[in-house]
Amino acid sequence: MTTISRRGFLKTSSALGLLAAGGGGAPAFAQPAKLHLLQWVDFIPEGDAELRRLIAEYNKQMKMDVTLETINANDLQARITAAIQSGSGADIILMLHNWPHLYANALADVSELAEWKARDQGGYYPHNEAAARAGARWLGLPWGTGGILIAYRRSWFAEVGASEPPRTLEEYRRIGVALKKKGKPVGQTLGHTFGDAPAWTYPLTWTFGGTETDPSGKRVVLNGKGTIEAVKWMVAFWKDACDEGALAWDDTNNNRAFHAGEISATLNGASIYIFAKRNPDKIKDAAGQPMWRDISHFSIPDGPLGRTAPYKVAFSHAIMKYSKHQKAAREFLKWLHAKEQFGRWFEIEEGYSVGATTVWENHPMWAKIDDALRPFRTAPRGARMIGYAGPPTAKASEALTKYIITDMYAKAVQGLSAEDAVKWAEGELKKIYED
Repeated sequence: MTTISRRGFLKTSSALGLLAAGGGGAPAFAQPAKLHLLQWVDFIPEGDAELRRLIAEYNKQMKMDVTLETINANDLQARITAAIQSGSGADIILMLHNWPHLYANALADVSELAEWKARDQGGYYPHNEAAARAGARWLGLPWGTGGILIAYRRSWFAEVGASEPPRTLEEYRRIGVALKKKGKPVGQTLGHTFGDAPAWTYPLTWTFGGTETDPSGKRVVLNGKGTIEAVKWMVAFWKDACDEGALAWDDTNNNRAFHAGEISATLNGASIYIFAKRNPDKIKDAAGQPMWRDISHFSIPDGPLGRTAPYKVAFSHAIMKYSKHQKAAREFLKWLHAKEQFGRWFEIEEGYSVGATTVWENHPMWAKIDDALRPFRTAPRGARMIGYAGPPTAKASEALTKYIITDMYAKAVQGLSAEDAVKWAEGELKKIYED
């Protein structure tokens, strides 16, 4: 992934369009326009298919030409940077994490849209709001959030005496040790990949009491007892319980390894279960039976200080300042984010991507889906944003983009002492937060 400098590359600006009045129905405007929407490739293929159907419906109603382009999530930042530097590209881009803060100078203000949606749909989860809002200004319109949990093989856990999910990290480690001895290790990436790596390494740091900075976000405090203990725990877990070939996995590798019966558990969205359920003839267990029946989910277990606060990837639609179609972009997003349209896409996702607002916890879908997917209904609750305990600034986003926290663990499992790994990470963070 391209590393982003926080100085000197955000140069574009343009006048903002005015938000059109109107409700959830498709709005009207005088001159037809083309719009280019850039997003990641959804891990639920049917989700992208439904989004394309929605866009086709909008185009037909409005005689518009909205096009959807999807690329690998790990390639998005390079495209964003190139578009900003050239002053041309997609009109609307789906931002992950708190990227809107990193690209703030290049993004149009969407405050009216964001405030409309909050009123209409029950208010945002705090991490979704933190990802897209800087003070009074909304840099992006929150779209959804990943509900990342640990997918696991119930029968394999039962084989080693775990009839219920582990409640603590130590229980999880003991289960993992027993499973690895049976050739069924845990799969956890420590690679440069957008979701599964930071969604593990940040909560692991927090649950031992470690943080990147103090609450001001200006003083790095990573190098302390909590972080060192977290790294030591991970080294032991890695060697004794994990597939050590997973070091550089991206967000697809663990899905394939799980479906191939090579790992017993992995931190992931609901896609492992959903794909197995929708493809029972392809994804089978060793006995030739559909694997989905043996899959369930649990949250990252409690750490030494209690509940492990999760990190969930936030998704926001940002309108680029260079776009010549500001008004059309706003009107399209208001239509797409309205309950009727978003609800159709939401149901297809079945908990893989859930709403950025709390109203979606009460959607009728949750009463109809399989029990194994129901934990995703409330998975976003209590999620923290990167940068904790400080604010989710562009500096926090830069630290994430450079994978400093994840690399701290990766260096340690490859042989660097916990103390030296943490010292290295602290030095890298100081270059960002304190320079």
